[in-house]
Amino acid sequence: MPDKPKQLALDLPVEARQDAEDFLVSASNEAAFDTLERWPEWPDPVLLLIGPPGSGKSHLAAIWASRSHAWTVPRARLRLADVPHLASAGALVIEDCDQATGHEEALFHLLNMARERRCFLLLTARTPPGDWGLRTADIVSRLRLAPAVEIGEPDDALVRAVLVKMFIERQIVVDTAVIEFIAMRIERSIAAAQAVVEALDREGLARGRRITRPLAAEILRGLEERSGS
Repeated sequence: MPDKPKQLALDLPVEARQDAEDFLVSASNEAAFDTLERWPEWPDPVLLLIGPPGSGKSHLAAIWASRSHAWTVPRARLRLADVPHLASAGALVIEDCDQATGHEEALFHLLNMARERRCFLLLTARTPPGDWGLRTADIVSRLRLAPAVEIGEPDDALVRAVLVKMFIERQIVVDTAVIEFIAMRIERSIAAAQAVVEALDREGLARGRRITRPLAAEILRGLEERSGS
């Protein structure tokens, strides 16, 4: 009997929801969530939000940006000529502060102007400022004056909740036993959860079958082999 032909799996983007009700609070991110919720009663206009890739920094920053009507700019696009205009926004998110080199003068003046004009400034990064490779000592000293909140690696409960949320967003029904099987075998990160959900979605569509534990085991093996190659 010939094998059942695979369906064409269209790689359509699934929009990640960035609303406050879609942010899953757990022990790993509760302190950061509570700190941003206390805005505008911050002890300093500048706040550092630090956490590993895929930990939810951008989601949490987007929630705060929506509440504060902040503009969001990646540090790689920060320019000295734009600083006065940016500081006039009253609230600003600078994303990925540890992933761009250069533009230190712009960052230096933005930090000064934020405090002078009481412009709230949220800086996201994977690591503390001392690890950003900054060459200007004055910037590092000013950043160290700012409070910092950290998001840790997701705990087991959060990984399970994230998996459920991602499957629901894709309108996929998955047994709790499959969720548990996946959660116990992937690294504790939102990025890892997203990778396995995307792979299972594609393969389930291509094969025209529901997501089962054997399929999950096969996909996990494939992802592990590719990551190790």
